[in-house]
Amino acid sequence: MKGNSKESALYLDATQPVEKRVEDLLSRMTLDEKIAQLSSVWVYELLDNMEFSVDKAKDLLKDGIGQITRIGGASNLGPKESAQLANEIQRYLIENTRLGIPALVHEESCSGYMAKGATCFPQTIGVASTWNTELVKQMGSVIREQMKAVGAHQALAPLMDVARDARWGRVEETFGEDPYLISEMGVSYIEGLQGGNIKDGIMATVKHFVGYGFSEGGMNWAPAHIPERELREVFLLPFEAAVKKAKTASVMAAYHELDGIPCHGSKKLLTQILRNEWGFDGLVVSDYFGVNMLYEYHHVARDKGEAAKIALQAGVDIELPSRDCYGLPLKEAVQKGLVEEALIDEVVRRILRMKFLSGVFENPYVDVEKAAEVFDTPDQRKLAYKLAQQSIVLLKNQGDLLPLKKDIKSIAVIGPNADSVRNIIGDYAYPCHIESLVETKEQSNVFNTPVPDKVSLVDNFVPIKSILEGIKGKISPETELYYAKGCEVTGDDKDGFAEAIEAAKKSDVAIVVVGDKAGLTDDCTSGESRDRADLNLPGVQQELVEAIYNTGTPTVVVLVNGRPLSINWISQHIPAIIEAWLPGEEGAAAVADVLFGDYNPGGKLPVSFPRSVGQVPVYYNHKPSGGRSHWKGDYVEMSTKPLYPFGYGLSYTKFEFSNLEIAPSEVYGDGKVRISVDVQNAGKLEGDEVVQLYVRNEVSNVTRPVKELKGFKRVSLRPGEKKKVVFELSVSQLGFYDEDMRYVVQPGTVKVMIGSSSEDIKVAGEFKVTGKTVQVGESKEFFTKVEVV
Repeated sequence: MKGNSKESALYLDATQPVEKRVEDLLSRMTLDEKIAQLSSVWVYELLDNMEFSVDKAKDLLKDGIGQITRIGGASNLGPKESAQLANEIQRYLIENTRLGIPALVHEESCSGYMAKGATCFPQTIGVASTWNTELVKQMGSVIREQMKAVGAHQALAPLMDVARDARWGRVEETFGEDPYLISEMGVSYIEGLQGGNIKDGIMATVKHFVGYGFSEGGMNWAPAHIPERELREVFLLPFEAAVKKAKTASVMAAYHELDGIPCHGSKKLLTQILRNEWGFDGLVVSDYFGVNMLYEYHHVARDKGEAAKIALQAGVDIELPSRDCYGLPLKEAVQKGLVEEALIDEVVRRILRMKFLSGVFENPYVDVEKAAEVFDTPDQRKLAYKLAQQSIVLLKNQGDLLPLKKDIKSIAVIGPNADSVRNIIGDYAYPCHIESLVETKEQSNVFNTPVPDKVSLVDNFVPIKSILEGIKGKISPETELYYAKGCEVTGDDKDGFAEAIEAAKKSDVAIVVVGDKAGLTDDCTSGESRDRADLNLPGVQQELVEAIYNTGTPTVVVLVNGRPLSINWISQHIPAIIEAWLPGEEGAAAVADVLFGDYNPGGKLPVSFPRSVGQVPVYYNHKPSGGRSHWKGDYVEMSTKPLYPFGYGLSYTKFEFSNLEIAPSEVYGDGKVRISVDVQNAGKLEGDEVVQLYVRNEVSNVTRPVKELKGFKRVSLRPGEKKKVVFELSVSQLGFYDEDMRYVVQPGTVKVMIGSSSEDIKVAGEFKVTGKTVQVGESKEFFTKVEVV
């Protein structure tokens, strides 16, 4: 060790400025110690029989380590055991390495902290359907509290991908198709997760940077073909908001390529745009195995050392999930003069800065005995319940079939997802990734990554009920209930049809629960790398629904799925349809509430439903020449309109919009416009309406979308109650990239549209932007302020 002893080193003095601490520590580090900070190790690489192994640590942690991968998410440990293991790892690093640098622990948290015993919220696509930013922020706060309790520091969430292609398996992990909605929901999530500062919060990691969800054929990791103007205005916008508004601590590079350049090797994306243009000062992490992909998948590097060089020079700070290219191959590249040590120093400075800011040097340990106290508490389950309720979208309710009466004489509950606990959770819920680890261990290790010696499949990682159980809890003791599975999610076995048909024939109503199984394994139909070429219900589920309908029994279809489905026949024939998505641990109760009228559904679709896979991509904010075939309009076979549009969702009550006011009627490019509308519950039941504000530039020198979401508010109204929703729109939000790629606001007429969906516009007006074209810089606004008075 250079200079003074470790105990008196400046970098350990918390009263010193972070920059001085960074420089002091960096000056003491050897090349091996610097390189060790650039990577991670899987938690199970340090375990022997699921217990911390000093012998393995001596080998893997001798020079320290940057991160530890998924203590809770890649083991069978509960909260107390996870906290204890985190302490053991940190104690080893502090007491048994030369410089005593603690590690950052990262975990997944797409639908909650992905660990045994942690609250399992609805999958993100369902959370987006709430259109409720406050609930998302509260969800982020719960994840923060649970992760902090077990010694974690960084969450690999949220996804800020724009999802316009329903074939893509990871649609379920996104906030949908619209950049404004994604930005609002994602920023709220980050604010809840990070809290007031990184020291008290969890580092958010926005991903996947950028364009990952709009790939060739909807296939995972495939190239994305996105022109720069569209890239900036649509796909980069949520990330820009996350960096500038939410101050996200981390960004994850995406797997795919853009215009021949893999994102992990794109200096333009990771340095020029992210750091130089936006001022991002956090960490860029690789997606799992992303650096090595430059060598083995994209073939832009001759070996792992060159892959490390390309990624480092582009701006990837940390290689996840385990040490590979940023290990010995990188060291050899430095020794050969292919990578300058000064570049390593620059990256290590960023990593050490984040470690100091996180407080891990001063507070490396957690209270093991208290860890479990903040896991899945009654209040946390209430939040999961509220999110599940608000996520449910009523797609159809012909003849007011719903809500059902609790004292109905008889009821049939049918379908592969009716009595399944496993299938009501998303692909980044804890059991799904344990299944993936087991599949990797037992079948093919396509990533050539370390696998755990011992890990077991888990069913009840938190208490969850099936939808069947939720229904049983609602109906009267006198009601006869008949259950039949009917079929599996996949496969062509119809042996269960007869029992299901018989159950329906004996009942006054049939509830058919169909959809997906989310996850990463081969038997899943939605989730990462579970892309589809067909958007119909998987297997023979469609035939099951038709068979039940043909009995003549009034039928309700409940969709439990991760992506929009082309349910044309169901939409035409089935009188009542509920979209429940993947509603999580309280999902069964929420679905039952909606079915039997204890909760009035108010969710809205965050993504359009295509009529056919041949219609993909279909999204509401297309250009004037899009969304139709000139000059006939429709396809030969069907309409070019979506089956269900963005923002759509019904209620058991009715809402009326009136009294649109826009002031001023003329405004300069740097001004603001006040837009208000009255919303009244004109029905007999209390309910929620999501008031949606859309705008359109009528004429511009580059084409603009036919409409763009620029504000929304979920409003609860009692029967007869009226409220005024006031939007304060900054004119800079109307900006776009002109012919010279300058972000500008141009003078002209702006149409204002307010409604209950992107198609159901209730009131409309306009205002004019006057004066000269204004180039928008630091004054760029991302969000519309909304008040309810």
